[in-house]
Amino acid sequence: MDPQDVNIEDSWRKVLAGEFRKPYFDGIKDHLVKERNKGQKIYPPGPLIFNAFNLTPFDKVKVVVLGQDPYHNPGEAMGLCFSVPKGVKIPPSLKNVYKEMHEDISFEIPDHGDLTSWAEQGIFLLNAMLTVRHRQAGSHKEIGWQKFTDAVISVLSEHRENLVFLLWGRFAQSKIPLINQLKHYVLTAAHPSPLARNAFSGCNHFSKTNSILQKIDKEPINWKIEN
Repeated sequence: MDPQDVNIEDSWRKVLAGEFRKPYFDGIKDHLVKERNKGQKIYPPGPLIFNAFNLTPFDKVKVVVLGQDPYHNPGEAMGLCFSVPKGVKIPPSLKNVYKEMHEDISFEIPDHGDLTSWAEQGIFLLNAMLTVRHRQAGSHKEIGWQKFTDAVISVLSEHRENLVFLLWGRFAQSKIPLINQLKHYVLTAAHPSPLARNAFSGCNHFSKTNSILQKIDKEPINWKIEN
């Protein structure tokens, strides 16, 4: 595929141009087109598939949060891991993220789950799979997205320095081999899902992230989300 045909921010288009030209990426596009032609609903909507990239340009990334799958219910997925649009019920995992932030940094819990303000500050909210079928979790796990997002993590590791990677749960932590830990900071914790039985609590990743950023003379994150 010609990189110019991908609806993605220019700096990302440049560093990922080689991936867009590979046959597997054409395969992703063909798979999505075929599913839509069969009447399948796919989330997030097309213009939001690369939302994380479009809100956080390559050279502006400071923190990377890695999720797994987009939300698979109508109106939830917005191309940012853990995030849902205003007006949508806050998902259980994000509720636990907010709870930990309240304990860690006296975070005032907002009435919505839209994390756009984080993305605009340099928090790259990347899902390993960028699409999913309606109400079918993991349905696009094998269509090529992981090859693409592994390349994204690798290019960040290789061409950037002093990024903070927040890896929550075993799936996210399976990507550690892609990250050069001599150049970057990696913080790990249990997944914030209720299924992890509160194991995420006490990780203090938000205060730790800002301590790292201040130590390397970068602007700390304003975690506050306005109602």
